[in-house]
Amino acid sequence: MSDRPLVAVLDYGSGNVHSAVKALVEAGADARLTADPGLVRDADGLVVPGVGAYRAVMEALRARRGDELIERRLAGGLPVLGICVGMQVLFEWGRERGVDTAGLGEWPGEVTQLDAPVLPHIGWNTVTPDPQSRLFAGLADERFYFVHSFAARTWELEVHDPFPQPALTWTTYGEPFLAAVENGPLSATQFHPEKSGAAGIRLLANWITGLRRATL
Repeated sequence: MSDRPLVAVLDYGSGNVHSAVKALVEAGADARLTADPGLVRDADGLVVPGVGAYRAVMEALRARRGDELIERRLAGGLPVLGICVGMQVLFEWGRERGVDTAGLGEWPGEVTQLDAPVLPHIGWNTVTPDPQSRLFAGLADERFYFVHSFAARTWELEVHDPFPQPALTWTTYGEPFLAAVENGPLSATQFHPEKSGAAGIRLLANWITGLRRATL
């Protein structure tokens, strides 16, 4: 039996999934690209990738019942990690070129176009991790790779005691926006850890370490 946590990478037709699988394996997971509902439900961790338009990603997720699978995992307190548009769809709404699309609604708020002189935002950028962040442990002053024009520019979820406050990591391109969120079993990054070299692998390894703790 492998001592590597089993991570399902949700296969719903999104691009760039194979690089995510490869990075997760390098970071210490038994990573499998799958749309099998049983495997998605029972895996130690689930990664939801996403590239392209918000509406297209939501339509593809719903067509494969990915929205239901994500909701069931989170209802059971099982870890989920969203990447890029896989982070954006966790919010209530996405607004692209005047079109509003309902998201998964795990977090309140909307994803809108960045106010920046040049779009898309492509390339390396530093981030400001929350002091309570586990994803960014040991990653002070590192840079991560972004490819996007839209982002969550505000955080609207109010959390009251005894529940822990989410760890919010911000960055700036034209204006501040959320680079990552850690909220109980649900985490997400706007950047691509699988394209972020050694820093991205370390971040994924930090997430996988949390999976190991959860299964002990």
